[in-house]
Amino acid sequence: MRNGLIAALVIVLVAALCAGFGIWNWVSGSLRKEDWLTGKAAGPATTWLILGSDERDGTTGSDDTPGDRTDTILILTKPKHGPSSLISVPRDSLVQVDDALLKINAVMQIYGRQELATQIEDITGQKIDHVAKITFGGLTGVVDALGGIELCYDQDVDDELSDLHWKAGCHVVDGHTALAFSRMRYSDPKGDFGRAERQRQVIGAIAKKAASPATLMNFGTVRKVGDAVLQAITVDERTNPKTLLDMLLAFRGASGSNGITGSLYWSDPNYYVDGVGSCVLLDNPRNLELFTQLADGTHDPGVVGSAAELG
Repeated sequence: MRNGLIAALVIVLVAALCAGFGIWNWVSGSLRKEDWLTGKAAGPATTWLILGSDERDGTTGSDDTPGDRTDTILILTKPKHGPSSLISVPRDSLVQVDDALLKINAVMQIYGRQELATQIEDITGQKIDHVAKITFGGLTGVVDALGGIELCYDQDVDDELSDLHWKAGCHVVDGHTALAFSRMRYSDPKGDFGRAERQRQVIGAIAKKAASPATLMNFGTVRKVGDAVLQAITVDERTNPKTLLDMLLAFRGASGSNGITGSLYWSDPNYYVDGVGSCVLLDNPRNLELFTQLADGTHDPGVVGSAAELG
């Protein structure tokens, strides 16, 4: 899972929105929209599906399957009262469409956008109100537009598959290295779970620099960063700049000390299915209960999910 890279890019976009009414109109007229939403009835909370895809951006590396697979899947929930939450969906989660078993990151490529939204609604029991999908290539442009970000990792890495070459410690990196930092998993002893931790670090680094006075007071930088995001983002048919602003506020709430972050719950992270491979078998009853509490605003702040339980 490329946890949260897409949320980070949305933060940058909405920071641009807040810079002035003219930019607001610019973003509104530039948003590209697709049919995502299903006919499920609205629930007690507002829920965003935030996705990352390698679709047509030319960044697919040899460590990932080419095509428009959604290797980042995040569920952002803002209840009417209570803490916001940002929950990641393992990209290898096993799902069923009709009689076919497959990994959830292949659903959009094979069955289309609305089927992916339906699968997320089945997992959570909640309606998806809005969707934002960004190609991973957008990450490089945003980081470069910001003048680089500082990232830290305590191991040396020489990983040809992700093209990450890293000396242990903290470094200010450009967009190419930030993307490699967020992709690398085979050289991480924690695998996908370690990659998820590094992706959350990338989110925080982008958000911190994008929201800094030095960035927001520089119209040229704001415009350049906004352009980079708008070239990569597509949204659902009902999303507008206000919706993205609401997403920003919910994301900030979820990422703060009073928010909720984490992953889905699973019963087996190495469940093998012939013809599909090693999958993550989700704990459906536990996830339905989790999202009932998240939507009602009754869940306590903190970290949730099986990844957190693994320590």
